[in-house]
Amino acid sequence: MTALHLPSRDGTFNRHELREATSWPRPTASLTSRHVYAAAHVIPVVTADNTPGAPAVLDWDHTLAYRRELWSYGLGVADAMDTAQRGMGLDWPATQELIRRSGAEAAVVVNSSDPATRGKSVRDLLACGAGTDQLDLAGLPAGRAGLDAVIEAYREQVKVVSDAGAKVILMASRALAAVADGPDDYQYVYGTLLAEADQPVILHWLGTMFDPALAGYWGSDDVAAATQTFRDIIAANTSAVDGVKVSLLDAAHEVALRAVLPASVRLYTGDDFNYPELIHGDDTHHSDALLGIFAAIYPAGSAALQAYDAGDPDRGREILDSTRELGKHIFSAPTLYYKTGVAFLSWLNGKQPGFQMVGGLHSGRSVLHLSETFELADAAGLLTDPELAAHRFSQLLGAYGVNA
Repeated sequence: MTALHLPSRDGTFNRHELREATSWPRPTASLTSRHVYAAAHVIPVVTADNTPGAPAVLDWDHTLAYRRELWSYGLGVADAMDTAQRGMGLDWPATQELIRRSGAEAAVVVNSSDPATRGKSVRDLLACGAGTDQLDLAGLPAGRAGLDAVIEAYREQVKVVSDAGAKVILMASRALAAVADGPDDYQYVYGTLLAEADQPVILHWLGTMFDPALAGYWGSDDVAAATQTFRDIIAANTSAVDGVKVSLLDAAHEVALRAVLPASVRLYTGDDFNYPELIHGDDTHHSDALLGIFAAIYPAGSAALQAYDAGDPDRGREILDSTRELGKHIFSAPTLYYKTGVAFLSWLNGKQPGFQMVGGLHSGRSVLHLSETFELADAAGLLTDPELAAHRFSQLLGAYGVNA
């Protein structure tokens, strides 16, 4: 049995024997009981200047292969989102190319014979973030001129997503948070954009634990007041809203919100701590999902959804619960560095050639954090080739100067 001596927080080393690889089945039919998008990360060229502030240079073969891997497990892909390092290393020129290439790849999958995606459209397989990150925040004008600049930036990005055939996700905007004076400004911007939508979109609410620059989103720091504005925008534009993606890490808030949404509007949970019970649901409602953690747990996540489809919700919940501790650890504070854990597992599992990220974000977690990620991923059966994972991590530990 493969074993490693892993560092612990008390300065000692513990022998960790890896379990045998778990065989997670790919679906033999499209998943139907829940609509789930896994928010995928991006993989850089290993010889690029992957340092803070450098332009993103992506390894397209491995980046797109990761999306095909997610689709092969029956999951949709949420692309060009915060998991793909929007605002944290992935610039707008690289984002445009990512959206175009992912859209073309999704079209190929739609026309394939893969049973996991049979009957799906490109919009079912791919939803992409449209935001305003091409704007220079320092140069934004105040008042209505600033709001109109935000609208124009959104329009530019919405067109790129729509032209790629993907579903549009109206991402939370740092620029809008900076220029808006209150709820009326959010209603003006979102009302304008939703009136122009030619297909229903997903609205995105990202909490400050993911991005501190989004404080006061929807016009208030008070969550109840912000929620009311959010609901008012949805109520006024229901036919233009496919669903809402809420990432506040507050399960009680999500349960209350999904109970009062219009029947046609899905709630895609973005709660990477409480997703098992939210996806499982209660007697009347469940959450669908648009989750970064699903990019890390996708084989188990797919198996759970297959169990729900097969009429075995207890098994589905059991599988999701088995991944919870890994999710809580990867998304532990500072939560915005969760992307490092997603890329780390991708590298351990042989899905990318090096443990590197655009913008130098591979340095976003400590060696102790990565060691605990390794242990929890093994416990959840998410190291697909334990020997490869152990070999790669042992090399990294040596590079860090960590020797038992």
